[in-house]
Amino acid sequence: MNTKFSTSGLLLLLAAGAASAQIASHAPALKPAPAPAVSDVAPLVATPNPVAHVNGTVLTEADLVREEYAIFPYARQHNGLPKELEPEIRQGAMRMMIFEELVYQEALRRKMTVSPARMQKSEMDFRKTFATPEAYNAFVQSEFHGSQQLLDEKIRRSLLIEALLKIEVQSKSQITPAEVRAFYDQNPDRFKVPESFIFQTLSAIAPENATPEQLKSIRARAEKILPQAKATKTNDEFGLLAEKISDDDYRVMEGQHKSTPVDQLPPPVVQALRSMKVGGVSNVIEVGQAFTIVRLNAHTPAGKEKFEDVRARLTTALQQRKTNQLRAALDQKLRQNARVEEP
Repeated sequence: MNTKFSTSGLLLLLAAGAASAQIASHAPALKPAPAPAVSDVAPLVATPNPVAHVNGTVLTEADLVREEYAIFPYARQHNGLPKELEPEIRQGAMRMMIFEELVYQEALRRKMTVSPARMQKSEMDFRKTFATPEAYNAFVQSEFHGSQQLLDEKIRRSLLIEALLKIEVQSKSQITPAEVRAFYDQNPDRFKVPESFIFQTLSAIAPENATPEQLKSIRARAEKILPQAKATKTNDEFGLLAEKISDDDYRVMEGQHKSTPVDQLPPPVVQALRSMKVGGVSNVIEVGQAFTIVRLNAHTPAGKEKFEDVRARLTTALQQRKTNQLRAALDQKLRQNARVEEP
């Protein structure tokens, strides 16, 4: 039987809630990242023990670990995979490893080839990913027992996988401008923009279970601060004041709140903000145990995103969705008549 060296450059898109991982874009399989850390290409733990068979080809534990590290490249720095993600990453790596082997075998079945010029360019590009010739030689020695021929076979395998995916996925996954526009028009709810505000706060907060007398005292403190807040002319001036005397946690950010939809704000704050102009400062607003002063920095009314504003990201999202669908379909098709044995 043939023993296969895993293609670490194929990445995995782990879709939340999916029963199995979706296969993401394909990149040159041998590119170490970053180049100076060539040792990162090798796994921390790698054994030749079989973990799966694909039409007679043995896939090993070492192959699987390399795929896991391709999915989670920080594994080496963290001394392995995060325990809470390990089962999902391992499942995804196994699926990826089997998929790329099936793609490779399909490329061979179709008698696809790689031209000498393409091979030569890929070899040169791969060498350039290493910081020094010595680093490159060390990699070839550790991974391929010093055999340039074995490395060339690995590069050729990666290029064949890339070529077949280009035919079956990349060339078919393009989204036309008309498709983008149609999706926008047919899904108006996806592009609704809720009313939101960007603002700053300066708060005087009463202790938990405060007595009526304490609440009265805290309000008096807030009212005493109010003229200083009203006197500020810019968000920086208001922010410096909030940083100095506010009790709420936003004081460390000069009272700044990012864009917040109205349904995430207390009604009294929404009411005050709606009555203000940008740059205005409210009166004291009572919210639970807090007496808050707000400065309005921006107001976005409810509406719908313009097509021109979403076209680029929508095109990318739709193309990625179509790519995932094509990959999943190819995976299913290749598995139909394949002999895949997993533990």
